[in-house]
Formats: sequence, C-alpha cells, structure tokens
Amino acid sequence: MSAAREELPAVSRRRVRLALRAARERTGHSQSDVAKTLGWSMSKIQRIELGEVNISATDLRAALTLYRVTDADRVAGLLEDARIARRERYWTDPEHRSHLPPGLVQLLQFELAAATIREYQPTMVPGYLQTPATAEATLAWSGFDLESDARRVRREVRLRRRAQVIERDGAPEYRLLLDESALWRMIGDQETMAAQFEDLAEVSRRPNVRVRVIPMDGGAVMGMFGSFSVLHLGEGDAEDDGVDDAVLYRESYTRDDVIEDPAEVRFHHEVFERFWHEALEEEASRATVLARAYDLRARIARKSGL
Repeated sequence: MSAAREELPAVSRRRVRLALRAARERTGHSQSDVAKTLGWSMSKIQRIELGEVNISATDLRAALTLYRVTDADRVAGLLEDARIARRERYWTDPEHRSHLPPGLVQLLQFELAAATIREYQPTMVPGYLQTPATAEATLAWSGFDLESDARRVRREVRLRRRAQVIERDGAPEYRLLLDESALWRMIGDQETMAAQFEDLAEVSRRPNVRVRVIPMDGGAVMGMFGSFSVLHLGEGDAEDDGVDDAVLYRESYTRDDVIEDPAEVRFHHEVFERFWHEALEEEASRATVLARAYDLRARIARKSGL
C-alpha cells in the first residue's frame, strides 16, 4: 500500500474501527462488557466501532490490552492509524467541510485508496467523466438552491476528480454501468451532450476504464435503483475482490452517505455484478454512446442549415 493511502484519515479510522470490532468479537466480549470494564459509556464504544468518532491513544491501548492484542508491530500500526485518523481536520480542505455533503468528503479519501470502483448511474454521466460544460450544466440544473461558494467548490471538486481518480498513476479500475436512459436525458444543450458522449466514448478506451450500457428494453429492474458506487479498498484481483474490504456510496438529490454495513455492501455489489454481465459489452456500449453523439450532431447540423 502506498504512502498516500497510509496517510488518508478516513481509511486509517476505518482500519482502527474494524480491527477493534474484530478483536472484541474474537475474544467474546460484548459491547456492554467492554463499556463496563473500561468505564466507558455504551454510546462511546458504539460510536468508535461505527467510525463516528476517533479514539485516543490511551483508550486504544486500553481496548487492545482488554482484547489481548499484544503483537508489538500490530499495536504500533494501530496507534499510528489512530494518530492519522485524528488529523482529519487538517487533511480535509476547510471549504470541503463547509460546502460538500459529509458523504462526499469521505468518498474523496476512499477514492484515493480504491483498487476498484464499480459505479451505477441511471440518470447522467457521473462526475468523474463529466466535461466542464456538463459539470456546469449539472450544477445549474440540480444546484439552484446552492450558494455561490458552495456551487464553486462543487464545480472545482467535480472537475478535479477525473485527474485524481481516473487519470493518475496507479489509478483504480473503474467500471461504469450506465442506464441507456441517461443518453437521452438532456443536461445543457445538444452541443454539450454531443461533446459529452464523444468524450465518454474516448475515455472508455483507457485501460483502467470499462463502460457498459444497460439497454432500456432490458434494464427495467435496474432502473429502480438510485445511483451507487462500491469501492474496493484491497489489493486483490478486480474480478474476485468481494466485499470484505469495500464501502458503499449512495447519492440522491438531497443527501448522500458512505455505508460500511457488510450486508448492504454485498447486496449492491451483487446487483452490480448481475447487471454488469447482462449489459452490452464494452464495444457495443461504446457504439451506442457514439450513435447518440452522432444523432445529436446531425440534429445540430439540421438546425444550422448545414
């Protein structure tokens, strides 16, 4: 794992909470037992294990002693993770804390640690792959209630994410499952959408990017899902990475959240995989996207009398 990954507070906090929960369960302690033995409130241990709060070095040592975690390297590693996790406030841009949804603030860190990202989008080309014109049109369409600073920050973050996630060295494998209806929804004008679909077809040729389209005549069930992403944080084979080290990000018009519940992550992972194998293959998907771009170009040409 790279040094950059090691220094992500959200990822470090996740490692600590998962390690503490696993150690507690391995030794047969209930949360109530731990709270009573260590003199903690139940809410404190629950919030630590949920990753809602950071744990101090003193409390971490006390918990590890109770759980009989004695390996010096293991203890040192968790203490370092706890130290990094407490630097969240210094790591996160103040403007991000003020103007981005809490789930997205966490997602920005998990993206940098991801080995594979699986994303389903039923309505539009996702933020990673949006052109500047589409990003602007999307914010104008969905962000009418945003203040100017919030809109500016979201625009800047959206446009940086392609370079930070898709185009950087060591980028994760990114799989996009796009509902065909997204090709017919106008965001901005015809020129904006034609350029967006041409760009999408081009970026889909990158070795780490795979795009598949779910035809409208075969994706009725999938169409009932809102957009979501499953980010696998491990180093394993993308075809066989499972959900043991994965998080789920769900986004709607008014809210977003990062979910680490294994059952929820597994469910969305399995839904994605089912429809991934039922969608059009990559070449057919690229042809479908380009056909829509050509149709829009033809419409533009007719309007201009060319």
